[in-house]
Formats: sequence, structure tokens, C-alpha cells
Amino acid sequence: MIAPGSTIGILGGGQLGRMLAIAAARLGYRCHIYAPPGEPGDGTPAADVAAASTEAAWDDTAALDAFAAAIDVCTFEFENVPLATVARVAARVPVRPGARALEVAQDRLIEKRFALEHGGRPAPHRAVDSVADLDAALAALGTPAILKTRRFGYDGKGQARIDRPKDAATAWAEIGEQPAILEGFVAFEAEFSILLARGANGASVVYEAPQNEHRGGILHRSVVPAGALVAAQAVEAAALTRRIGDALEYVGLLAVEFFACADGPVFNEMAPRVHNSGHWTIEGAVFCQFENHIRAVCGLPPGSAESRGAASMTNLIGEEVTRWRAIASTPGEHLHLYGKQSARAGRKMGHVTRCRNQVAGRVQA
Repeated sequence: MIAPGSTIGILGGGQLGRMLAIAAARLGYRCHIYAPPGEPGDGTPAADVAAASTEAAWDDTAALDAFAAAIDVCTFEFENVPLATVARVAARVPVRPGARALEVAQDRLIEKRFALEHGGRPAPHRAVDSVADLDAALAALGTPAILKTRRFGYDGKGQARIDRPKDAATAWAEIGEQPAILEGFVAFEAEFSILLARGANGASVVYEAPQNEHRGGILHRSVVPAGALVAAQAVEAAALTRRIGDALEYVGLLAVEFFACADGPVFNEMAPRVHNSGHWTIEGAVFCQFENHIRAVCGLPPGSAESRGAASMTNLIGEEVTRWRAIASTPGEHLHLYGKQSARAGRKMGHVTRCRNQVAGRVQA
């Protein structure tokens, strides 16, 4: 067990690292952020609330060694940290979750095969390494379909929708002619996610499944409780998430996204980290996802994932953050800003949560 007063290293300096550092501080831990330079003029959001920070490249071995020497345990806040970086730090201190979870999550093809191996049902897909491969995949899966890079895509990046087979070459160029997968069309009725907090001893808790709404490939809103279809399929989805966590010997918060379809849940993707769709837990659950991740990383038992009542989380994207004054002036709305100065289109600048407690059959704001 890592005792309070110890230092937790966090690889990555964005808003997830920021919220992890805040949760760690409540438990008496210090955090040291390691991240490459951030957006010009923005700095590193996580470093603003951490005890120490290192700004250096992922392959700066001297900086990584100094970072590892200054911490007691390490975690990461996003899945695109290079495996070599994690291996360098892991040679000196424990890194939780481990490199295996990153290896699976960083490649969409490996990820889908992994889900299949453990009883999941991903969307129909084909590996694509050329325009010829793409033509063959389209012939097999039909249109519409989504072409996705195998690596480094999130929030709608690295993707191209194909509505007609003749658009294959354009889509291939649009994703930069990188190794990819083609996903066939999934007729889903809703999207949801399962959030699992798992300790090194295998003890775990699962949060109530939020129903998610995306706009332009970016999460717009998460709501609990979810609709009836999601609620009915969440049990099966949670069982798969537990199997994935066990297979990876996972330590920390694991998020798995699903499509709710007429014939059952379809695996979409996993994130080996705290997740945007879990932000509602800060005010809406007994123990939030960030504290439960820190607890797992430090060897503490998981806290209750029980919901406090109905809750929702809405992202503030780009210029939506300019509404901060009205949000902060509205009773019952909890404003979270990430300290970013450049409010460009598609950029997550903050979020707002709203909660309603269920008391003796009555809803209280």
C-alpha cells in the first residue's frame, strides 16, 4: 500500500490528470506531472494543481529517469503515452494500470480481437492497409461504414465516414493512408459506457451505466439513470468489462463503451483510464471515478460506486465555455473548468454537472 504523503507520478498533463491530482490531494498524496509542452499560452492544466511537474518529451530518457526517481508509483491519464515511456518508468516504480492495457487499447484491431476473445461482440470490421484492402472490406461489409486509423484516434479524429464505395480513395487519403480498420454499420438505439474500478487484488466496483450522447464524434452529454434498453443491457456489458479487467490484471479505472442494439450490447472501444463519461461521478456518486482510480493505484480498497440519485454531465466544447458566468450563477449546476485559454472548435474546455437526489420517492434538486 502506498501511504498518504507519497508522490504519485502522472504521465500526461490534460484535464484528466488535473482531476486525478485534485482527488489525490484530498487523500493526502502529492502528484508529479510528466508531459510534453502543452498548447502555446495554455501551459499544462494538470500541472496547475500538482506539487511538481516535468515538461519534457516522451523519449527524453534522462528526464524520465529523474521523474521516476522522484515518485513512488505512477499512472497515466490518456492512452497514447508511448509504450517505451511506460516501460522506462516501470523499470523503476510500479505503473498502474500496466503496459498490457495500453498495448491493447492503442490499436483498434488488437482491441476488437481482445474483446472477441473474452466474449464481447464488436462491430463487424476488417483490417485495412491499402486502398485495395479498403475496396475488399467495403465489398464485404457494405456502406455506410466508418474508416478509422488503428492508432491515435479519439474524439472523432482519425475517422472518415464512407457512404458510397466510390469514395474509398478519398477516405483513405483523409486518414493519411495509415493502417486502419473499416467498421460496418451498427444499428444502435443508444450509446453507453461501463466504468469499472479494480484493485490489484481483483476487488472491483462498477458504476451505474451512463447513457451517452455524442455530437460530431465528441461526447456531449452523459446521463444516469439511463433509459430502459441501456439498463437492461448494462448487466451483460458489465460482466464483459469485468472479464477484460481480470484478463489484463487491471489496476485503476477502466472504461468500456458500448452500443445498445435490439439484439444486445455491441462492444465499441475501451479506455484504460478515467473517462469523460464518468465525470458525473464527481458530484453524483459516493466515491467519484478519480478517487477510486487513485485508491486502486495506491492499493486502497475501492470506495462505493453507488449513485446519489439522478445526474447528468454536459461538456463545454470550444466557445461554449463563455457561458461560465451563467452556469456559475445557476443553483444546482456544478461548473468545472480545465484552465485552458484557447477555446478552439472541438476542444473540451470544461463540463457542468447537475444532480437530483431521490429521497422517499420525491426528487429533490
